[in-house]
Amino acid sequence: MSGAHPLLSVQGLTKSYGARRGCADVSFDLWPGEVMGIVGESGSGKSTLLSCMAGNLTPDAGAVVFDTRTSGPRDVLAMPEPERRMLARTDWAFVHQNPRDGLRMGVSAGGNVGERLMGVGARHYGQIRAQATDWLGRVEIAAERIDDRPAQFSGGMQQRLQIARNLVTGPRLVFMDEPTGGLDVSVQARLLDLMRGLVRQMGLSAVIVTHDLAVVRLLADRLMVMKDGLVVEEGLTDQVLDDPQHAYTQLLVSSVLQV
Repeated sequence: MSGAHPLLSVQGLTKSYGARRGCADVSFDLWPGEVMGIVGESGSGKSTLLSCMAGNLTPDAGAVVFDTRTSGPRDVLAMPEPERRMLARTDWAFVHQNPRDGLRMGVSAGGNVGERLMGVGARHYGQIRAQATDWLGRVEIAAERIDDRPAQFSGGMQQRLQIARNLVTGPRLVFMDEPTGGLDVSVQARLLDLMRGLVRQMGLSAVIVTHDLAVVRLLADRLMVMKDGLVVEEGLTDQVLDDPQHAYTQLLVSSVLQV
């Protein structure tokens, strides 16, 4: 792995909802170019953890230290709000399970991609449109659909458009929340293949939350298994899935094998 520092260092993240534990004392390092998968059943705390990491939810305790381009490792949770917003527009990206949460539905496909470019200072209309066209091509959306609204697209196309919108600014870290959830199996397979190619080509680091072990098997270098807000097992993806140590992980893996 390159870099003297982890790209992201999550330290003791904890979030409770009254008496209910969202996530408790979760720590891990993510290195440049590495993909971390977080798996667990619904209610395991994985989405709470992702939201705390990405700044969509304020944790009760802990730090999220990101190796910034300009000033080295910084705790994102302690950053001034404008700085954090700029980070979210440039080096960070968030892919929602429901693409409607990550797209402007009233704006064209090209406008969705171009808007993120404008957020980092792009102003030349021709160049913005050319980059949007290029990115639509990369996610297998035909150039002639550039002026169509997302509502005219299938769910799989909307998800690919959301990915193009997120990656056009060349982020270094992408958070993905159940990116294939709710899609048909054939559409899922194509989307996963596309995501794997983009992650490798761009040298992206990513944190992917999913309940689908096939997704992490294909995309993640390392894996964390969560239950009741706690990390119960972690390690290299193949190692964890092929030789699970914790009873809960064994249950998850065997339930997939029986399907």
